[in-house]
Amino acid sequence: MYKALSPGAIGVSAPSIERAIAAARTGGFEGVEVNPREIADLVDERGADAVRAVFAESGVRPAGFGLPVDWRGDEASFERGIEELPRLARAAAAIGATRTMTWVLPSSNERAFDENYRFHVERFKPVAAALADAGCSLGLEFIGPKTMRDSQRYPFIYRMEDMLEMGEEIGPNVGLLLDCWHWYTSGGTLEDLRGLGPEQVVYVHVNDAPAGVPVDEQVDSVRALPGETGVIDIEGFLGTLKSIGYDGPVTPEPFKRELAELPSDEDRLRTVGAAMDRIFSLAGLR
Repeated sequence: MYKALSPGAIGVSAPSIERAIAAARTGGFEGVEVNPREIADLVDERGADAVRAVFAESGVRPAGFGLPVDWRGDEASFERGIEELPRLARAAAAIGATRTMTWVLPSSNERAFDENYRFHVERFKPVAAALADAGCSLGLEFIGPKTMRDSQRYPFIYRMEDMLEMGEEIGPNVGLLLDCWHWYTSGGTLEDLRGLGPEQVVYVHVNDAPAGVPVDEQVDSVRALPGETGVIDIEGFLGTLKSIGYDGPVTPEPFKRELAELPSDEDRLRTVGAAMDRIFSLAGLR
C-alpha cells in the first residue's frame, strides 16, 4: 500500500500534472490521482514514454483517476462518455493508472430498489467492458451513513457485500472503492474485510469520524483527518487490508472544514501528509 493524494479532496488546487506531482511531493505522498483527459492529450502529444518519465523522475506514481463518464445523466451524455472512454482509459493505462472509481448513492427519490439496481447494472456494464479492454479496473463506492440513506424516498445499496454482489453482475474487473468512513457507518467489521480478495479492492479512502456522535447520526460531509479521533479503527482497517494482500493507493478524504481555513495549500498538504504518516506507522506499513 502507498499514500496517494487526491488534491481536490483536501482543497488543494492542482490544475496540471506538474502541479499535482509537486503537491504530492510537498505532502510526502507517493502517488497522485490524474485527470484522464489531460493524460490522453499529453500521450497524444508527447507519447506515453515521455509522460511516464515525468512521473518516474519525480518519484510519484499515477495512482488512479475518477471515472470520466456521466453515468448518472441523460442517455445522450452517457453515450458521449462511453464513446470517449476507450481513448481516456487506454492513455491512463499506458502510464500505469489502471484504477478508476465512482460512488453510488444509497437512496433515490426517482427509482425503487429493483429499478435502480437495473439502472446501475445497465449503465456500468458498458463502462466496465470499455475499461477491461484497456486493462483498467472500476471501483464502486458504497455510501454508508444512515443520514444519507434516509434522505430520499427509496433505499438502495449501502453495504459492502451488496455492492460486491452488484459488481459481480457488472463485470469481472469491478470491485470496491473502499472508504473506511462508509465501512464504519454501514456497520462493517474487520471480519468482513478479512473475507475480501485483494482483486476486489480497487481503491481505498481513509479519514476519521467526529467523536461523541452516534454512528447513525454521522453526517457524510463532517469528518476528521485520518486517525484524528480514533472513532474509526484505522489500525485494524489498514492492517487487515495489508493481510489480504492489497497493495494499491490509500487516499485521504477527510472533508474537514478547518483545512480550508489553513493559510495555504502547503499547510494543507503538510497537515494531511503528517496524518497519513501517523496512520501508516500505526498500522505497521512503514
